[in-house]
Amino acid sequence: METEKENLIENEVTNFIRNIINNDLANGKHSKIITRFPPEPNGYLHIGHAKSICLNFGIARDYNGVCHLRFDDTNPIAEDVEYIESIKEDVKWLGFDWGDKLFFASDYYDKLYEYAEILIKDGKAYVCDLSQEEMRQSRGTLTEPGVNSPYRNRTIEENLELFHRMKQGEFNDGAKSLRAKIDMASPNINMRDPVIYRIKKVQHHRTGDTWCIYPMYDYTHCISDALEGITHSICTLEFEDHRPLYDWYLDQLPVPCHPQQIEFARLNLTYTVMSKRWLLNLVKNNFVKGWDDPRMPTIAGMRRRGFTPESIRNFAEKIGVAKAGSVVDYSLLQFCLREDLNIKAKRVMVVLDPLEVIIENYPDGKVEYLEAENNPEDSSAGNRSIPFSKRLFIEKEDFKEDANKKWYRFTLGAEVRLKHAYYVTCKEVIKNENGEVIKLICTYDSDSRGGWTNDGRKVKGTSHWVSAEHCVKTEVRLYEQLFNDSDPMNVPEGKNYTDNLNLDSLKVLSDCYAEPSLKDASPGEKFQFLRQGYFVADYDFTKDNPVFNRITTLKDSWAKLEKKLNQ
Repeated sequence: METEKENLIENEVTNFIRNIINNDLANGKHSKIITRFPPEPNGYLHIGHAKSICLNFGIARDYNGVCHLRFDDTNPIAEDVEYIESIKEDVKWLGFDWGDKLFFASDYYDKLYEYAEILIKDGKAYVCDLSQEEMRQSRGTLTEPGVNSPYRNRTIEENLELFHRMKQGEFNDGAKSLRAKIDMASPNINMRDPVIYRIKKVQHHRTGDTWCIYPMYDYTHCISDALEGITHSICTLEFEDHRPLYDWYLDQLPVPCHPQQIEFARLNLTYTVMSKRWLLNLVKNNFVKGWDDPRMPTIAGMRRRGFTPESIRNFAEKIGVAKAGSVVDYSLLQFCLREDLNIKAKRVMVVLDPLEVIIENYPDGKVEYLEAENNPEDSSAGNRSIPFSKRLFIEKEDFKEDANKKWYRFTLGAEVRLKHAYYVTCKEVIKNENGEVIKLICTYDSDSRGGWTNDGRKVKGTSHWVSAEHCVKTEVRLYEQLFNDSDPMNVPEGKNYTDNLNLDSLKVLSDCYAEPSLKDASPGEKFQFLRQGYFVADYDFTKDNPVFNRITTLKDSWAKLEKKLNQ
């Protein structure tokens, strides 16, 4: 067995959670660290869950411990096997593995029922006939105590009989519930006789029709932790007021251990909503095209958008773990993404808004293959060949008819460097009957192959291009942030957060042209389109239907964040 000293994390950036763990190891409270990630399978996970995944699995990894993946499947009305499979995929994609430690709260239904009977026999739980609304009204407020249920003093025998009958399905949904008998005058509202079991005659995805009563989260979670031997139950700050209830249940019952609940501040990200309920509303009302829409902050959506697991793990590390809540600027997430993609993404040329160029002095029918580096940040990435011909496409915005001295791209009489190719000079502009520029007639310098000359002349402007005879027509989807306001929930009275939706969050360009190497792209493969941004081949990508999603732009006006974070 490893010694406590070997388990301690030293010489690393730490946080208050790791300090607790280090102290527990040092004083012999624990010899092996066991954490868990306990999602409810009622929706797809989002970037906030990614922070929790990285924290729980990361701690287990760093302390040579174990992290369990446990599904809190106690509400069959909202749960779905689709969500379970998506959560498994998300955790694996982020780079973590639960091994053989996959659990479900439903694994413990028999034990949870047994423990509920113990509470009844000890006089610490009772069957209540109050409706949900009546319970809410009798619960009191933050400044006023609650009122005891008229059913609170039922005998132990009566409570056991009624609880058994609840299990047998004799009562309708909502007719009765099992409540803990604690203190209706407690200053902590969570301790005012909380519900332990409620009746729901709904088929469960794992237990079928076996049960018609289901345990509540607060009751289930702490017992599940104890049954699995969890040492540190790490959760977000909204559960801090639930901790006394967590401890109360475990103190009343003969559980094998008593885990320590520790709370940290959840992730709040600008221009983002961080609630599965709100995200589900976007999906159901067709504001987005499913949970994996690239505009969604779900892990599935971010994966389809082109985010890398490394960038998300790096983001989670940079924002750290704190007790106090704060809002993180979305630009930091983009910075982490660009930082990773800059190293990995192959550089290619794609024209999004094409303007035809004819090189009039280039031989008809001639094709040259020019060498281009795949990634200047990665010498092992090698080179590729790009075809060059008489007829090209450039970006329409790279031409300006009335240009000033600070304009360094295409204009009449000016020389421009074509990336990896030649110097060219615009000689003539062709317009249509509406006066719109539709074609440029240019000449090239045959001695400038590769974009350089031996005579020392310098050309400041460089444009990307593709050969019109060899390019691949593609669809490009330009994604922006889903919301216009940095705080989407900040809306006037009578408005909804969906009123903050960015109506231009998706623009589809159907007439784009890519260099021919992109016809062999694989779904999920990432590229830097020179001067355009980072893009990924969509899941729907095929040679007959090449589709690319913009991951993020090249411009990183927030690069100073890294310096600021390290100060």
